[in-house]
Amino acid sequence: MTLRLYDTRAQQLRDFVPLDPENITMYVCGPTVQSGPHIGHVRAALSFDLLRRWLTHRYGRVTFVRNVTDIDDKVLANATDVEPWWALAYRMEQEFTAAYAGVGILPPTYEPRATASVPQMQEIIATLIERGHAYPAPDGSGDVYFDVRSWSEYGSLTNQSVDAMEAAEDADPRGKRNPQDFALWKGAKRDEQADATWQSPWGAGRPGWHIECSAMSKRYLGPDFDIHGGGLDLRFPHHENELAQSTAAGDGFARYWVHNGLVTVGGQKMSKSLGNFTLASDVLDEHDPLVIRYALAAAHYRSSLDLTESSWAEAEAALGRIRTFVERAERTLPKTFGWAEPTPLPDAFGTAMDDDLGIPQALGVVHETVRAGNAALDAGDTDAAATARHEVLAMLDVLGFDLVGGAQGGDATASALDELVQTMITQRAQARADKDWAAADRIRDAIAAAGITLEDSPAGTHWSIDG
Repeated sequence: MTLRLYDTRAQQLRDFVPLDPENITMYVCGPTVQSGPHIGHVRAALSFDLLRRWLTHRYGRVTFVRNVTDIDDKVLANATDVEPWWALAYRMEQEFTAAYAGVGILPPTYEPRATASVPQMQEIIATLIERGHAYPAPDGSGDVYFDVRSWSEYGSLTNQSVDAMEAAEDADPRGKRNPQDFALWKGAKRDEQADATWQSPWGAGRPGWHIECSAMSKRYLGPDFDIHGGGLDLRFPHHENELAQSTAAGDGFARYWVHNGLVTVGGQKMSKSLGNFTLASDVLDEHDPLVIRYALAAAHYRSSLDLTESSWAEAEAALGRIRTFVERAERTLPKTFGWAEPTPLPDAFGTAMDDDLGIPQALGVVHETVRAGNAALDAGDTDAAATARHEVLAMLDVLGFDLVGGAQGGDATASALDELVQTMITQRAQARADKDWAAADRIRDAIAAAGITLEDSPAGTHWSIDG
């Protein structure tokens, strides 16, 4: 089956035909590091981690670029005398990196900071001025604006006309020809940090937000690349402006536009500006990282995701069923059941993934295979059970679920719980050996009351959390 992705610009599913099947090129807008990540940032990064993993499975090589916006109005606004803007940006970047790694998101091939590509931004701005699509402000402020009315395709990404758009609020309108014109270069202001400026042909200043991504994507992927990704909230104005300035400068730019849905709270977008966010660090402190990954992946990437406490409980139960089967198969199957060749993925799993990254349907295939594997174990059909186990692990590997490396409730918590339960299992075994059946039953009842199931087998007694 051909991989199909929903292209926001085309507003329809499209067959994915890469520029170079041996190297898929992908650029995703990363964080603006004025403060730490909330769980919505993690969901966005995970969406493209899953797409990248599937593209890697299908094509073998993916050059994946995710930028860091380390110079921006918000970064400057949150800086203090004690912590300059560049120090704040670096500290927050580390927090994002930790949150991403916490749920198993792969590091990008390249992760450029905006401040490292200012010369490339200036080159694009100069080209736009030369082509008549940008102009320096006539007031000597040092501002440079993109002239939206000079580019007839402006608005094509979000299917809007210029007249219906709100005025661009990304810069002082002091030198604009049209309210919708947006800033490519922002002249230095007296009240801003002196070290947050670069020299340019138009005066000292710093880049506008949108030009940063156009420059970094071109520098690391070239003027034409396969996929541009980001959150649904970035379609306008950020991605609309990126598309306009890059194509007006003569570049082909992105061939597919892929946007993930937002995490919502009571139907409203989770946002730092609205104050309705949950910090990623708090969620990671409270939940198993694999449970978080499952909960964020279980909804289709383009859908809104309203997270509640039941979301984590449902994800924990679902992941627990998968873990229990894998552990049961490990204990039950003979150690000689190896697998010489890579395990082929079930056809239904590949079909789901090729259909606009249908993770919910793909997880459904995982659970169907788990059920079949458990039935095979119950029936003593070791061949079928081994096949199911290998298929489950192969699917989990594609989805980035490392059951071996992932902790159950955190390494320290899991270790302490295992030690307690193992102690009770040992006490129960001793009571049974002593024929003290009442004591053995009391211990088993206490374990069951805690939501733990014991499974006695010739290889010993094993425990799992009910789910």
